[in-house]
Amino acid sequence: MTRRRDFLAANGGRRVVMPGFVLQVRPRDDGDAAIRVGFTVTKKIGNAVVRNRMKRRLRALARDLLPGKGIAGADHVLIGRQGGIERDYQALTAELAKALTRAASPESASDQRPREPRVHHGRGKGRSPRGGAHRQPATPSQEPA
Repeated sequence: MTRRRDFLAANGGRRVVMPGFVLQVRPRDDGDAAIRVGFTVTKKIGNAVVRNRMKRRLRALARDLLPGKGIAGADHVLIGRQGGIERDYQALTAELAKALTRAASPESASDQRPREPRVHHGRGKGRSPRGGAHRQPATPSQEPA
């Protein structure tokens, strides 16, 4: 997957959180039985070298497991988490197999509910709508009785 709209659509699907990654799965309605996959690793994980290493690990996991255990006709998105780089590859493999099993099962786990999309207004963190920093309103001083 390469289009942003596909990643946003997958964000509305089922989500399974694991220690090394997050798996999002959303069935497509186009009738195509192909398994599509996308990868995301944010800058919070580390610099470009670390992010690319994490993406290579996620690609290898997908190449090994998705053809046999993936959901046909669905988009799969693997999102790298902070601990994914240090985790053993065998542990990641077991976690992805478990996540794919959970994603294919009927919705019963709490970690599989669809998320509400985040709304970003482009104002940055800690800013008020007028551009100034957030401040607590002044509390009236209490006068001694």
